[in-house]
Amino acid sequence: MTDRFSEEDVISNVTRLTRSQLLSFIEGELVRPAKGETGYIFRRIDIARLELLCDLSHDLDLDETALAIVMSLLDQLHAARQDLVAIARAIDTLPSELQTRVIAAMKQP
Repeated sequence: MTDRFSEEDVISNVTRLTRSQLLSFIEGELVRPAKGETGYIFRRIDIARLELLCDLSHDLDLDETALAIVMSLLDQLHAARQDLVAIARAIDTLPSELQTRVIAAMKQP
């Protein structure tokens, strides 16, 4: 099973995606595939992102401006979740007394 997909692979896998939409999403930087010698190279995350973009544009009738805002907010939310995971891991490495103090401090208003 591959983790790299061509433009043709993407068009055939994302059934509601047209070539013009794909190029529009790339130009609008809503999806950022790598550039290969033979064209764009997409990852699984790009395909998932394109499926979401199709859902938002087709089902909710969002234009490119709205799509850019929604995707930016989702990207920020994802980054915040990654930061929280990193903080939780860091707290887990602390001595238990310090963990207790940090958790208590987090509960303060």
